[in-house]
Amino acid sequence: MSSSHFDQRQVRRNFGRAANTYEQHDALQREVQTLLLDRLGFYLETPERVIDVGAGTGRGTALLRKRYPKAQVVAMDLALPMLRAARKHASWLKPFQRVCAEATSLPLPDHSVDVLHSNLCFQWVDDLTALFSECVRVLKPGGLLVYSTFGPDTLKELRAAWAEADQQPHVSRFLDMHDLGDAMINAGLRDPVLDVDRYTLTYSEPRMLLKELQGLGATNADRERERHLLGKRHYQRMLAAYETMRVDGRIPATWEVVTAHAWGPPPGQSRRLPGGGEIASFSLNSLRGSRRR
Repeated sequence: MSSSHFDQRQVRRNFGRAANTYEQHDALQREVQTLLLDRLGFYLETPERVIDVGAGTGRGTALLRKRYPKAQVVAMDLALPMLRAARKHASWLKPFQRVCAEATSLPLPDHSVDVLHSNLCFQWVDDLTALFSECVRVLKPGGLLVYSTFGPDTLKELRAAWAEADQQPHVSRFLDMHDLGDAMINAGLRDPVLDVDRYTLTYSEPRMLLKELQGLGATNADRERERHLLGKRHYQRMLAAYETMRVDGRIPATWEVVTAHAWGPPPGQSRRLPGGGEIASFSLNSLRGSRRR
């Protein structure tokens, strides 16, 4: 499944530029992080390796390191400046490794991860099939995947305001919870559980929301976005449209947040193929002795 529309080079640039401002605007990210920490309670083992995918500036990685002091904890992010900023959260008492990598190509051996964690990163990945197949590849059987991502109602007010100005995509599009669940099952992940929460943040004016998005690196990375500077008239028309949405004197912005967890499948569990049918994989060792003589 390739249902998203992102320019990955632009995603990397956006977050790289935001490395020094991200933590000035990450209140929602920290709130959602608490939901993921609660889900970690389902994992009752003592993990040896914990990976934080899309770690950003490392706040969440530091919390994972605190929760699992005996584990190898690794922060991974596609934007190198983010990982450099994460250094301040890796104390000498509770250090963690930092690796520059994309979520669909993790530099990890097969079945080597006990806990795979990602907070508000997966929404920027183009290919859900590749994403969750990679999760299955690196997770140990019975290992835990826990993540959060944005749903399609995210920034619906801003999207509607831009629609009054022109018909070009100015706000990134995100996938529905059901698409995510189907992709997880197709990849072979076991017992997925997904929930949706909606947050409404408010601002004194639309420009403050736009400043926050830029500070987070969460600006438009749609492949079909306009590549030239917007005219002032278009921008003013969007602002005027957004002003009509004020509630109690404040500008609202909706964030639809999907949180989910699932388990690494046992060896040999089948997974669905994009074109139909299923495939199962077994190690050579598991097949020894099965040949008839």
